[in-house]
Amino acid sequence: MHDHGSSDGERHRDSNLNKVILIGNPNVGKSALFGLLTGKYVTVSNYPGTTVEVTYGNAVLNKVRTTVIDTPGVNSLVPMSEDEKVTRDILLTDRADVVVQVADTKNLRRGLVITLQLSEMGVPFILDLNMDDEAKSRGILIDQERLSRLLGIEVVKTVAIRRSGIDKLLKSIQQPRQSSIEVRYDDAIEGAIRDISSLFPEANISRRALALMILAGDESLKGWLHANMQDHVIADLENIRQTLQSKYNNSLGYLINQRRMKKADEILAQVLSLHESGKGSTIAFYLGKWSMHPVYGLPILLVVLYVVYQFVGVLGAGTAVNFLEKGVFGEYLNPWAIKIVHFLLPVPFLQEMLVGDYGLITMALTYSIAIVLPIVGFFFIAFSLLEDSGYLPRLAVMVNQVFKIMGLNGKAVLPMILGLGCDTMATLTTRILETKKERILVTLLLALAVPCSAQLGVILGLIAGLSGLATVIWLGTLLAVMLLVGFLAAKIIPGQPSDFVLELPPLRVPQLTNILVKTVARVQWYLKEAVPLFILGTFILFISHKVGALAYIQKMTDPIVVNFLGLPSRAAEAFVIGFLRRDYGAAGLFMLAKEGLLDPIQIVVSLTVMTLFVPCIANFFMMAKERGMKTALYMVAFIFPFAFGVGGAMNWILRTMKVAL
Repeated sequence: MHDHGSSDGERHRDSNLNKVILIGNPNVGKSALFGLLTGKYVTVSNYPGTTVEVTYGNAVLNKVRTTVIDTPGVNSLVPMSEDEKVTRDILLTDRADVVVQVADTKNLRRGLVITLQLSEMGVPFILDLNMDDEAKSRGILIDQERLSRLLGIEVVKTVAIRRSGIDKLLKSIQQPRQSSIEVRYDDAIEGAIRDISSLFPEANISRRALALMILAGDESLKGWLHANMQDHVIADLENIRQTLQSKYNNSLGYLINQRRMKKADEILAQVLSLHESGKGSTIAFYLGKWSMHPVYGLPILLVVLYVVYQFVGVLGAGTAVNFLEKGVFGEYLNPWAIKIVHFLLPVPFLQEMLVGDYGLITMALTYSIAIVLPIVGFFFIAFSLLEDSGYLPRLAVMVNQVFKIMGLNGKAVLPMILGLGCDTMATLTTRILETKKERILVTLLLALAVPCSAQLGVILGLIAGLSGLATVIWLGTLLAVMLLVGFLAAKIIPGQPSDFVLELPPLRVPQLTNILVKTVARVQWYLKEAVPLFILGTFILFISHKVGALAYIQKMTDPIVVNFLGLPSRAAEAFVIGFLRRDYGAAGLFMLAKEGLLDPIQIVVSLTVMTLFVPCIANFFMMAKERGMKTALYMVAFIFPFAFGVGGAMNWILRTMKVAL
């Protein structure tokens, strides 16, 4: 889409292709703005840590063809995380025609710290005060004109999710300026800045900004330094930094950041006014407050779970699945497919492969389209509603105390919540956690006890036909396992947890367009990623059946599956194929239950084992990538026998106590 290393000459030749870089703190609506500018969808999330990849899009802004770059959310341009390093490196290596800094109007202080860093970098930029409606509802007013004069740049107000202010933003993009605001440090630091600046070559950001990064001890800059400067000059930079550091008790990075914060507060004091009228008067304000309370939050959570259960488990897995599976596929598509295949392909092997018991059409497409798709589609809608409403981060706050038992803080709840969407992506987002211990712990718990959306949707569909007690037993077992394993693992894995800091968006009515766009995007992902694996999995089952491997596997696993877990022999198929796709395995159990081959206790036992079972192959590879192959194999070696152990114990207890489900 664009060339990172384009030279000045190339830039002039392609003068029509301007470059706009979006920068801002996490959770300021940057991705929503990107979607408006480019028409390309990026997940719009109400909690930090979702946008971990850089996204590019083409747009025509003010009749000019433009490349728009959406960078990861950052709290500083002196990197403390991988996300922040990526964003800083884009500014360092990609010369932008304009940087659009997106700030949350109601949390402007943290946005101004980035504003000051962009000013020091000398890049042309404009400041977009987004979520202006939420700020006003809280009685927060920002003097836009005065802020513009103080900073010496264009300042606009927007509400991206409603397209409000976008026209003014597009107009301002044509008038980017370097900010005239300056942060002055004490004489010794200013002297070191001058000394270091004289040693730097020309770059896309100012020498002053680079000097401040060096003084702040920015280790992530080493790659760029060695690529652009000689070793003895780099040694001189370090000598200047160490000499200056010896004059202070606190670290230079801390002192520099404190001075920026003080300057941000000075600016804010001149432009911010508060009006009590809107602060706490709305129902949403109190509902948001109650939803975080350890006691009042529980009934709210139970109501949310009940509504999701009815929507996904009853409407999705009941009504929608019956319509598609029995009506569309059972009465029309599959009978037609069988007739057409037998007519066009008079070869028994091919007929069996396409429309037999393990047929690519009769099994793979029926499972993936008629059974799993409607369930996960309804789940995606429910998940998007919760995500867009701002409830999920409040849930994280509510369960924070519980997670402390497992040596984790509330920030670790975010990947766990994301795991309900996709464990593979959630494993990737464990990067937002500060310590290695937390990242390993959360990766283990995701693999063990957090069902992904596709699997959870099928599970809700299966359990909806049983009593409420069945749901309580299944969910209670998962929570107990998570707490126990988390508690014990926290004792074994060395390291300390980090502090809990979480930015809360306001509770709000979800935007219908956001819900539609998210749901469509996720369904497209499912069709693109999952359906081919269903077809591959069915083909593997078919070949295994033809060569006798499936019967052999069933025979080998009968002592565990039949005798220990109390399940029919065919359940082994579901566990084998569940490693390829978790939801495929759950769909196999769904079909066994519909055929009347599973009683209520067997359903609960099989679902518990399937949930605790080794995660899908995609998640395993992500675990290996993020935590290392050795750690991933250790996790799998623990999870595999543990899942069957829990299932066997549950089967014995429920049968012995003659529990009626």
